Amino acid sequence: MSKKKDKDITKIRTPHTYAIIFLVVLLSWLLTFMVPAGKFSTHTVEYTDSTGEIKSRTVLMADTFRYSYDIDRGFLAAELSSLARDTDRLNELGIYQVGLNEFIDTDSASWDQGQLDEIGLTDDVLYSIYGEDFYDKSERLNKTARVWGTDDYGGFGFMNYLFEGLVTGDKYGSAVGIVALILVVGGAFGIIMRTGAIDAGIYAFIRRTKGLERLALPLLFFLFSLGGATFGMAEEVIPFAMIMVPFVIALGYDSIVAVTVTYVASQIGNATSWMSPFSVAVAQGIAGIPVLSGATFRLIMWFIVTALSAAYMMRYAEKIRKNPRISVMYESDKHFRERIDNTNQEERAFTIGHKLIIFEMLLVLIWIIWGVTAKGYYIPEIASQFFVMGFVAGIIAIIFRLNNMTINDMASSFQAGVADLAGTAVVVGMAKGILLVLGGSDANVASTLNTILYNIGQALNGVPAFIAAWSMYIFQSLFNLVVTSNSGQAALTMPIMAPLADIVGVSRQIAVLAYQLGAGFVDAFTPVSASLIGVLGVARIDWSKWAKFQIKMQAFFFIMGTIILFIAISINFI
Repeated sequence: MSKKKDKDITKIRTPHTYAIIFLVVLLSWLLTFMVPAGKFSTHTVEYTDSTGEIKSRTVLMADTFRYSYDIDRGFLAAELSSLARDTDRLNELGIYQVGLNEFIDTDSASWDQGQLDEIGLTDDVLYSIYGEDFYDKSERLNKTARVWGTDDYGGFGFMNYLFEGLVTGDKYGSAVGIVALILVVGGAFGIIMRTGAIDAGIYAFIRRTKGLERLALPLLFFLFSLGGATFGMAEEVIPFAMIMVPFVIALGYDSIVAVTVTYVASQIGNATSWMSPFSVAVAQGIAGIPVLSGATFRLIMWFIVTALSAAYMMRYAEKIRKNPRISVMYESDKHFRERIDNTNQEERAFTIGHKLIIFEMLLVLIWIIWGVTAKGYYIPEIASQFFVMGFVAGIIAIIFRLNNMTINDMASSFQAGVADLAGTAVVVGMAKGILLVLGGSDANVASTLNTILYNIGQALNGVPAFIAAWSMYIFQSLFNLVVTSNSGQAALTMPIMAPLADIVGVSRQIAVLAYQLGAGFVDAFTPVSASLIGVLGVARIDWSKWAKFQIKMQAFFFIMGTIILFIAISINFI
């Protein structure tokens, strides 16, 4: 009898990204059965952003956390009668006295919070008057989604997470805005790739810089890191990746290197930024410390971390260049290699038409950077700018007869580009669904996520300074696996972490540092990041394959983050 061969666990096929996200959604749903919902009261704070402009942001009040309870109808029946006679207090609260009296005359046994909301006695208002005394504390309530349902029929069900995730938000953010951006950018670059300008430009670069190819990667790494550090580059990387993937593969590397030199570099810049308006500026403003303070320390940190990360990337890249077959993306990258190999000499010629398209693309990219930094352009404007880029490139191709381009070819190429990124757009909606199942990211709405946030904050009380700072860093890293918006994460966590820093004996500057390192580094890994998934979609990389490479780099980032925090505490960084 022949012995069965032992299964090689290294050869086990990793789950599809869709399967991984569904598993996380399911686990999140199960968690909502075990963790009671909680909420915070909120208020508006003003802060100065990196341009000196006064901005405002709604943030939670750390000392107002309470679990979700039913109302104590007996208590309210007694107290509201007294409140109804206090005209001055009612005017202060903006509550109509006649409406309150009419409500009191109804049967108190049927009262619920929804009815109280209608007359202006919201949960926050009642809490400001009575504290937790108006709650029936006999049972903490959970906020658990149904198995299936919609907002119109029975309430949100976790099996509807995909649709709800896709339609969440508006054109300015996740998920609707990001999905639309991905599809428009995909269509625009479908036209550009059809013109052949990118391929011709790559061949021209390789011919003219023979022997200097290896210098291009570290230089590009620093440039993308600078973009992340200065204006919070994230979604903007997606179109750059469309150019960089075939370019990097043509140089003898793989698509993982292309994503690392673009998106990962940008998130390293974001993690170590001294001026990003979406991360450090917001966090410092909320923490109540001067915006852009600690810039010298952060500038040094940015340069060292970027240099070390670039060296890490080049070590991997050189292994791939010497032996491309060891790459986990070797088969997937075949699409790009075949396109390069099948391009004839005539098509490789860098004609005047190709040069005009490259020049037009450069102008639009400068326009985008200027718009983002000087005018505050965001998703709607960026999407429109890339549509202009694709349209103008198509017109140039028709005029110069590039690849025999026609109007119909423009339309079909746009359609093909959209189709290529449709799967990526779906992932964005799926990832957003995780947050919805956990109850959302609104601090003022009872959710499982708020309870987790509060309890972790409580657990850090009374620990030594470095352990507290390190724990903040770990917490911010883990929190980013769910909430990938840097400004959103700052709004949720810094009102708790800033005063906690005072209690445990570390500076608020270090609390901000722990936030930006945790949020920035993990953005390069988390499967719920819309921008990361967008870049991976462009590069045709499944997240599970990306994770195999990135998990080692995350360990490298974590060690660097730990060392940085130790140095910051040692020098009393304030």
